[in-house]
Amino acid sequence: MSSKWLNEVVWDELGLVPAIAQDANSGEVLMFAWMNREALEKTLATGEAVYWSRSRRKLWHKGEESGHTQKVLEIRADCDRDVILLKVEQTGGIACHTGRRSCFFHRLENGGWQETEPVLKDPKEIYK
Repeated sequence: MSSKWLNEVVWDELGLVPAIAQDANSGEVLMFAWMNREALEKTLATGEAVYWSRSRRKLWHKGEESGHTQKVLEIRADCDRDVILLKVEQTGGIACHTGRRSCFFHRLENGGWQETEPVLKDPKEIYK
């Protein structure tokens, strides 16, 4: 396959693009991460989400430690091609490193952030 599609992605000054993982069935937004060119290429090649960890400065295959991989069913770009949307099947039902289904579990209510989702599995049990 030609890499023309990769050249059409609008990468930021660090060579990154924001990526949103969305449950393919429910439409729920599960998480946000960053991808570089290699991560996006590997995601397409493997069929599983691969991201760029800015804190660890390396590629990160989602679920490499936890087993909570993301099977990618569809890759989309927004109108400007500067945001990637991955429609995924989330293995184990946990996308967040906090042990929750979604990373978006804080909701602003009455001037403060409230946790709206339970921890499904203690992160200490997930990450050894």
